[in-house]
Amino acid sequence: MYRAPESQDPDDLRVASRQLNGRVPWLSPDEQVPYGHVLHAAAVLRCKPTAVVTRLTALGHTDIQHPEAPLPDAVDPDDVPLIRDTSAEYGVTWLDVDRPVSLRQVLESAGQADRGPADVARRLTALGYRLGGGDRPLPESPHRGDPVLISTGRGSHGKWLDWGDEIRAHQVLGSARELACSPYAAAMRLVALGIRLPFTPDPLDELLLRSSGEHGARWLYWEPPLGHILAVAQELGRPPVEIAARLEELGCVRSVVPDSPEADDLTILSEQLDGRRPWLVKNTVVGLSVAHILRAALATGRSPSDVAGRLAELGHWLHGNAKLPAVADEADIRLLATVDRSFLDDVHLEHVLRSASLTGRSPADVASRLTALGHRLPDDVTYPQVRGSLT
Repeated sequence: MYRAPESQDPDDLRVASRQLNGRVPWLSPDEQVPYGHVLHAAAVLRCKPTAVVTRLTALGHTDIQHPEAPLPDAVDPDDVPLIRDTSAEYGVTWLDVDRPVSLRQVLESAGQADRGPADVARRLTALGYRLGGGDRPLPESPHRGDPVLISTGRGSHGKWLDWGDEIRAHQVLGSARELACSPYAAAMRLVALGIRLPFTPDPLDELLLRSSGEHGARWLYWEPPLGHILAVAQELGRPPVEIAARLEELGCVRSVVPDSPEADDLTILSEQLDGRRPWLVKNTVVGLSVAHILRAALATGRSPSDVAGRLAELGHWLHGNAKLPAVADEADIRLLATVDRSFLDDVHLEHVLRSASLTGRSPADVASRLTALGHRLPDDVTYPQVRGSLT
């Protein structure tokens, strides 16, 4: 531990202490005094940085870090948070004046101080720091989400974009999702921050990336449902393949779209069979719901196999165990609504009894019909023919 200076001047003691409180720990005369300490002391003592340098020199500190530019005339207490290194994990570390200031430093400091990035950049320059981006303009308006926009990951796998870097399209979507904002708004803010994009933002992207036309609707961040693509294409009068290509350019997963959409496509691709969102989402584990196929068949007047075939062309597959009836029946739809087992799961006695109770059918009838629809009933039991009571 370094000894206190011989001077008993309270200001000398404060300047010589690392925390500017006149107590240990003390600065070492054998180590360089960080420029940030000089500015911090000037702000606390309300004096010029040159006066702090003079005191430190008199106390035996010969290696004091200086900027390339002349020392500023004054330092405001509000300047102190700006010169703390935001990338430091432990304790207070002063920003190194010998290194260019990163974009991350500017944006995190701006977010913490609720100031615009341009304001923070100007102040750091006035204090003698060099910006890594040179004279590149920054937004005047504050935005606490800016650091999230330039962070491409979290933890040890994360990377911070710097001045002039290019971001990947899917990272724009990821940042927008984390900030719960429009991907178009995120893209425009990144452009304002000097980050290069692999695409040119277009106001029309708002419509392409909005999961419905309603105010406050959710945004698409990853895989757009085919129903959404077809609906937007219909609204804009553009080919679905063109909409899919633009969404892929914006970072969404590539979508396979039909060359010639059919009149019933929007109907069978919508969960409520009304041609509107919510759209059917691809289930890559258990495939299509037989109940949806039967409901779609009744809504369109087509056979279940015809509906399943068209959905398969649109990228929605039917599990191999599923068995479609020749004709859609409301009774089957009501029965399947009581079954929470997929074609990968076995249907046991308790499931049969529950469905029988909810539908008013006998357990034997339920078991027989579920078997006919492709469900596995492995229990070696004799199901009663007595009908259950509706609950």
